[in-house]
Amino acid sequence: MTTEEPVVIPQKRPLLAWVLLCSLALVWGSSFILIKRSLVSFPPEQVGAGRLVFALFFFTPFLARQSRQPDVRVAVRHRWVALLASGIIGFVIPAFLFAEAGAHLNSSLAGALNSLSPLFTLILGGVFFGQSLKLRQVAGILLGLAGSLLLVFFSATGSFQINEYALLVVVATICYGLNTNLIGRYLSHLPALVSTAWLFAFAGPIALLTLMPTDFLSRVINAENSWSLGALVTLGVFGSGLMSIFFNRVMQLSSPLFAASVTYLIPIVALMWGVLDGETIYAVQFAGMGVCLLGIWLVNKS
Repeated sequence: MTTEEPVVIPQKRPLLAWVLLCSLALVWGSSFILIKRSLVSFPPEQVGAGRLVFALFFFTPFLARQSRQPDVRVAVRHRWVALLASGIIGFVIPAFLFAEAGAHLNSSLAGALNSLSPLFTLILGGVFFGQSLKLRQVAGILLGLAGSLLLVFFSATGSFQINEYALLVVVATICYGLNTNLIGRYLSHLPALVSTAWLFAFAGPIALLTLMPTDFLSRVINAENSWSLGALVTLGVFGSGLMSIFFNRVMQLSSPLFAASVTYLIPIVALMWGVLDGETIYAVQFAGMGVCLLGIWLVNKS
């Protein structure tokens, strides 16, 4: 009689996945208050462009190494249009929109509206990329949009009026949704670090060109702006750079669904920062956040 060796099934590392997920939520949820702090010394256009330039600096060593690899050079040459489009739609436009909105909008509300990204990913995927939608997901989309309307139609004072700056955040989340589908269709075959680094290789120079005619450098070397500069560097290096790698690693360690759950945590962190910063959140805005999160839960429910 022979005995069979037990089959060893490779185990995921849920503890590390949770640590990375919490890091993502903390940094991405804090990005809205960091934008607010950056705006103390830098105008919105410099905040939007500056974070992309600092992210480009972060990825420069990776780009230098990858550019010496023939297979990477070939892949980038064949996909440069998709990389350029993704860099502009997914990074350049949202960075400027969030910076402009951050100058006029509570950071906690911006964080709540940012959670609409997966809803627009589904909508645009179904309309333009041929993805099928389940009835439950459609219900989640409608709930999420209803919650966003509560946030958009109530200003920072709690009065009923169209908040045009909230609409800027909604447009940014539409860009995120479109970019997610573009990456899934045209760039998913590239390793995550390669695609992310080269996205910033295209987005970063565009941002740099917008900074060159401004007084950005003189503001950077001004010692009085050190706290705002630190917030801006953190936005670029951690928020746009390192966390992009963390997010892809979470998907490898667990699943895309688990990684998408960071969407629930970001508004909570943003809300906590808003309360600590003395922002006033009204009951109807809490209701809007709750409806948005309920819609996202329905969309992501397995």
